[in-house]
Amino acid sequence: MKNFKKSIYGLLSIFAIVVACTDLEEELVSDFTEGATIPGVTIDIAATDGSSQAVQDQIGAAFEKLRGGTAGHNNYWSVQSVSSDEMQVGQKGGDWYDGGIWLDMHKHEYTAASGPLTNTWNTAYNSISEVNLTLAKTGLSANEIAQLKVLRAFFYWRLMDLFGNVKVVSAVGQDAPQSSRVEMFNFIESEILSALGITAVSASTDLTNSDLNTSSKKYRINQYAAMGLLSRIYLNAEVYTGTARYQEAADAASWVIDNGPYELTTKSNSVVKNLAKVANPGDNTNPMLINDELVGYPAMFAPNNQDNVELIWTVPFDGTNGSGMNFHMMGLHQPSQFTFNFDSQPWNGYQTLTAFYNAYENGDVRKQSNFLVGQQYSYAGLPLNDWAADDFDASGQKSLGLAYTPEINQLAPDSERQSGARMYKFSHAQFERNEKSNDFPIIRLSEMYMNRAEGLARAAGDWSLAIPDTNVIRKRAEVSEYSSIDADEFLAERGREFYQESLRRIDLIRFGKYGEAWQFKSASPDYKTLMPIPTDAITASNGTLEQNPGY
Repeated sequence: MKNFKKSIYGLLSIFAIVVACTDLEEELVSDFTEGATIPGVTIDIAATDGSSQAVQDQIGAAFEKLRGGTAGHNNYWSVQSVSSDEMQVGQKGGDWYDGGIWLDMHKHEYTAASGPLTNTWNTAYNSISEVNLTLAKTGLSANEIAQLKVLRAFFYWRLMDLFGNVKVVSAVGQDAPQSSRVEMFNFIESEILSALGITAVSASTDLTNSDLNTSSKKYRINQYAAMGLLSRIYLNAEVYTGTARYQEAADAASWVIDNGPYELTTKSNSVVKNLAKVANPGDNTNPMLINDELVGYPAMFAPNNQDNVELIWTVPFDGTNGSGMNFHMMGLHQPSQFTFNFDSQPWNGYQTLTAFYNAYENGDVRKQSNFLVGQQYSYAGLPLNDWAADDFDASGQKSLGLAYTPEINQLAPDSERQSGARMYKFSHAQFERNEKSNDFPIIRLSEMYMNRAEGLARAAGDWSLAIPDTNVIRKRAEVSEYSSIDADEFLAERGREFYQESLRRIDLIRFGKYGEAWQFKSASPDYKTLMPIPTDAITASNGTLEQNPGY
């Protein structure tokens, strides 16, 4: 972002974020509640296409907390993404140095004083506090209580995954001793199993006694969402506890696939209006910008994706009534404002790493859907220029045309302003504000296919067992199906499918790749797989929180 500019980055569910881009320490915590909604009162959140969904009920305030950090800058999503091999936030001259926090995050040189880590910690515990307050209400149904306990388990999973040994606070006004990661895992597992009315997951799981229902509301937790979350947790159990639970990961995923009403998004079952369509394409050939409709995979992440058949559990963002998703601001260069008629300039921050972009085949529909590359055009079809460009062509002339290049010259101090493919998976709409209306998937059916594939392969020690389910996903992507596969290729396929969905860091750790060197990052030590517990949290704990080893 520009060094002369102070911006309000976005109103998350517990944060008013005030950032000076060249002197960024951490976000300021406030008691602001996203969307000014009132517990116990039903309101409608308007969707971009004019429809609406009632999202506020007796437990709505607790679920609203999911908006905090899930799809915005300087919090959970940023930590998960920038610490992985998906993307960087390069320093572009005087822009985006921000005290070095994003350079440190990319290079795995983060410390306990990191603002994004402090924000992530605070967001999770403020969310847990809201859940505990809601659980203390009278008149909650068994279903509502079960949903809240799974929701709280989800927030604790985020903490366990990132920080390891944290406190389990399960009642208002209560403190607790620091729990080990194994104890955290056991608590999270028991809460979800209890909500499902079972004591273990197996191939013959029966949820007859579950307090959770099978409601189709994607912004609430039903049996399929809870079982999907269990599948993810079991897939990573060996990382968290040292004990593998791969068969259970496969069984939980299989239950969702076999029993749920969900379908993989295809061209025949998912067609939505393209809200980003430009008035005049000019020389623009990008179908994501010139077609009337988005069909299949790109429809799943569009601003009007609320009814998509693949999405199981989502966070309903809404750019009009309060949100927290600002991918367009985070990733696009300032002149791209004139492609989409945004009401303010984007910040030109996040860049997809070259190797990650190049891991997609040219015919992969996900490559076309997930990224913006090449010359950019205005809404009227005119080529866009970057008049402040610091890039020069071979003859020494300034390269004024705004063209996103997959190649990135460096991380800092002069990462070229147009370098790096730009994220477009959660596509845009014309005339968007700083916030977006795309719903963000926490659990979707594609992950269940990939979890089952990996769980079966790891349980048997035979990666060929992953081929059938993986090929289902590749067929949808319109790329050739596998006849053989190994762990590295499976990891690459997960990356292609789940780009920008906060899963890459987790996957890299599970596959033993997180510490490896990649673009502008040297190899990092094993202890970096856990983030440091924020200094502010340790100071406030009066000696009841111990720092993770190595920090």
